[in-house]
Amino acid sequence: MSEGIPIEAPAERAPAGARPSTLAVWIRVCRLPTLTASAVPVVVGSAVAWRHGSFHAAVALAALVGAICIQIGTNLANDLFDFRKGADSPDRIGPPRALAMGWLAPAEVRDGMVVAFAAAAVAGIYLVGPAGWPVLAIGLVSIAAGIAYTAGPYALAYIGLGDACVFFFFGFVAVLGTYYVQAGSLDPEATIAAIPVGALATAILVVNNVRDMETDRAAGKRTLAVLLGRGAARAEYGTLLVSAFAIPILLWAQGLRSAWVLLPLATATLAARTLHDVIERTDGPGLNGALLDTARLHAIFGILFAVGLMLG
Repeated sequence: MSEGIPIEAPAERAPAGARPSTLAVWIRVCRLPTLTASAVPVVVGSAVAWRHGSFHAAVALAALVGAICIQIGTNLANDLFDFRKGADSPDRIGPPRALAMGWLAPAEVRDGMVVAFAAAAVAGIYLVGPAGWPVLAIGLVSIAAGIAYTAGPYALAYIGLGDACVFFFFGFVAVLGTYYVQAGSLDPEATIAAIPVGALATAILVVNNVRDMETDRAAGKRTLAVLLGRGAARAEYGTLLVSAFAIPILLWAQGLRSAWVLLPLATATLAARTLHDVIERTDGPGLNGALLDTARLHAIFGILFAVGLMLG
């Protein structure tokens, strides 16, 4: 099971005064298009398990359900606590938030968060059978981190720790956790495979934080981009992309995997275009396209990486 630090993709702003349908509102608040961020680590971790002869479809599916439910719960928690702290408003640059727009009441979002985390806990309880009690502890820590990301006086996203948390949970916890529940042990290859997955998930957050720098600063939300500045955040983004692409190249160059592992390099053009946009764009709304492209990069790279690991 993995933890779902909030990651969002751009969406069209609703006309003033217009309320989407109830289904559309919940799709927005759960951020369904972004849930590949929690699915990709499960796919990659399962690919390593497949390669090692330890793949179990039912266990992998339960891990996937748990990961997605934790991300949804965290997204709802993010909406709720950011709204309470004044970080969200109807004038924010990113996609409109349901609470800020008055589409949902705080109690509704809170109840949705509880349901999502409860569903994740059910998946975790199922995984105790094949993987033992440690997996339940991993799930509970992940849920706690998802809430602590925006809740409380020392919320992780508000003190510059969001990037590290995304890298750790979307990378190492999610990939290694998925491998562990299937293989019953940890493996160095799964650890290495977690690096590009976590790096690209973090890159999504970096674009989001660069876009929202001014509104975050005004709300007292000290993301790493706010603390270090736009230039350093762009450098971080480039470093994350380079790190992601370096892993399959190193696996092939060291003879640890065949040329199949180089499949993710097919996304180099998309990565280059996105990097160019992050560096050149200075206005918040102009970064929405880069945010969506980075999410696509994470998903496509992850799938190709998983295929390469299975075949190589």
